[in-house]
Amino acid sequence: MRYALLFFPLLLVFLLCTCDRAPEPAAEMVGTEQPIHRLQGEAMGSYYRVTYLGDSLPGLRQQLDSLLDAYNLELSAWVPNSVLSRFNRSASGVDIGGTDHFARNLELARRVSAATDGAYDPTVAPLVNYWGFGTGKRRETSDVDTAAVNALLPLVGLDNVTLKGTFLAKRAAGVQLDLNASAKGYGVDLISQLLTDRGRPDHLIDIGGEFRGGGTKNGRPWNVAIRLPDEDRAKIAQAGTLPLSNGRAIATSGNYLNYYKVDGETFSHTINPKTGMVERNRLLSASVLAPDCATADAYATACMVVGPERALELVNASPELEGYFLVRGTDGGLETVKSAGL
Repeated sequence: MRYALLFFPLLLVFLLCTCDRAPEPAAEMVGTEQPIHRLQGEAMGSYYRVTYLGDSLPGLRQQLDSLLDAYNLELSAWVPNSVLSRFNRSASGVDIGGTDHFARNLELARRVSAATDGAYDPTVAPLVNYWGFGTGKRRETSDVDTAAVNALLPLVGLDNVTLKGTFLAKRAAGVQLDLNASAKGYGVDLISQLLTDRGRPDHLIDIGGEFRGGGTKNGRPWNVAIRLPDEDRAKIAQAGTLPLSNGRAIATSGNYLNYYKVDGETFSHTINPKTGMVERNRLLSASVLAPDCATADAYATACMVVGPERALELVNASPELEGYFLVRGTDGGLETVKSAGL
């Protein structure tokens, strides 16, 4: 699963915004249309890019950075004193009283895990680390110790984590959480809400390739393009474009940017919570559209675990979801598979 990305220098996927980008706040005017402002910064081991319509918002960058810093202090696996890091180090759990985001992310995890029959499960963290992702060390040999993997499997499962009042308890000391699979998407939603609260409902938010389009771009959808899955990071090409508007969000998961090789074997970040093994199937890239980006993010991860056929079933089963999948065909070529809504 895609649990190793938050606050990590490698990106799982890049979605390319078809609108122009600028490194600092800028305003554009086209006829009588509202001016367009842009700014960007660093977030979650990646970047954020914010585009919004209307008058310029003073102090927005400081608000964004403060918002994301507060989120990191709760859910970053890379901040030693974050609530998540303290939970993972603890023997029995931690009190999450007073946090703003922890319970919401855990609730989302339970909802998506139930809907995907456990294909999305943040308690897969010990396995993520075993395979050299997350906070783990990359493997030095291609040999797999199946006994070690099997020993970690009992730690996986959301029944190992219980919220008792404000105390988040774990069944065993080795139980750990990694909420990275929805973290960037959740951050996108936070910024989108901030822009809306400040009277700028027309905006496009991008954190590391996860997008949400609020309102419209002067009456037109915000268009984003999906990157072709190529393990050569220098090759950037578009597979297609999708429109976003009125709060619709999109997140993409894939194995082609977060992997490493040892002795000719490829180890990718997608870990199957049921088997404990690295999951590489015919699904090369899974883009999921949803009413919020955190949900899209989590489902995209689950889709990569279950493969193209089951992924299509998952998105078609929910009227709120749509899917755009890039699949390796039986002849080795690239095929595009879309859900019923696209």
